[in-house]
Amino acid sequence: MTILSQVVQDERTARMALSMLVEPDDAVTGRLLCELGAIELFRLVEGEGAVPGLSTVDAQVWRAQFQRSDARTLEQNIVGAERAGINTLIPGDKEWPSALDDLGDRRPYVLWTRGTASFLARLLNDLVTITGARASTSYGEHVAGQLASDLASAERIVVAGGAYGIEGAAHRAALTSGGDTIAVMANGVDRMYPMGHRELLERVAGLGLLVSEVPPGAVPTRHRFLARTRLMAALSASTVVVEAGARSGSMTVARRAHELGRAVGAVPGPVTSATSTGPHQLLRDGASLIVDVADLLTPRGRDSANAIRESVASRDSGRASTATKSMNTRAL
Repeated sequence: MTILSQVVQDERTARMALSMLVEPDDAVTGRLLCELGAIELFRLVEGEGAVPGLSTVDAQVWRAQFQRSDARTLEQNIVGAERAGINTLIPGDKEWPSALDDLGDRRPYVLWTRGTASFLARLLNDLVTITGARASTSYGEHVAGQLASDLASAERIVVAGGAYGIEGAAHRAALTSGGDTIAVMANGVDRMYPMGHRELLERVAGLGLLVSEVPPGAVPTRHRFLARTRLMAALSASTVVVEAGARSGSMTVARRAHELGRAVGAVPGPVTSATSTGPHQLLRDGASLIVDVADLLTPRGRDSANAIRESVASRDSGRASTATKSMNTRAL
């Protein structure tokens, strides 16, 4: 194992290598990384001594993860990612999203990015996560698109997972409105998944940001999808679920957001639709009712939106009153 030290010369390359060797959201690795740092973690891997907090057997199991690749392959993968123009962010970088620090030991080892990484340095309240069913209805896609478009107009960043259905509608509407959007991937940022969204995700990479905690070339797996939910929840001040099944990944994002103290909202739907089950469950559990973008803005934004509504209502009322008077005059 000593040959790994030939690759991990600094904190950044050590974290890059770590993401290539260990699956994301590993509780033991995350704890040791927070306590020791990446360089010292690799020294611990190469040694034969005790691993803090682990029994001898558990320590052997943990060290076994690092035998998945040799140093030469690891170095080639790191160099390949850099040549491909894929960037990285680690804690301490100017653009590292401090919101992810709320995850504690579950914070990602590194973030791989393609696009405008400065989006991640924006204030937490500037980001809103929109998620929902892949098998969405036209109603759900319309609502998701309208929310994303209005958020873009309000200079908020739309965060989603690039999936079919609700998330795709949100990304598409944000881009069409000239807004900013981030796609959080469960695979490498060099892989467009799902393939049917290749063109859309390339547009996100060009105009927005693709971000992932797994390295280039990595394929999506069930574990990586589940691990991604905590990132989607942590990055934004608010998470909105637009259509979802009771046990869907979107509901997991909402639960993670709630655990982190983030705001959770849900869009109501027809009681006859299976895709309304998730949002309605969230609403019963105390999530905020989301009907338009005013419900997602800051208090000042909501006040402004309410003022606009009142102005429109007053204007319409005035028009109706004028029309009535005109009809009465003609009748006389």
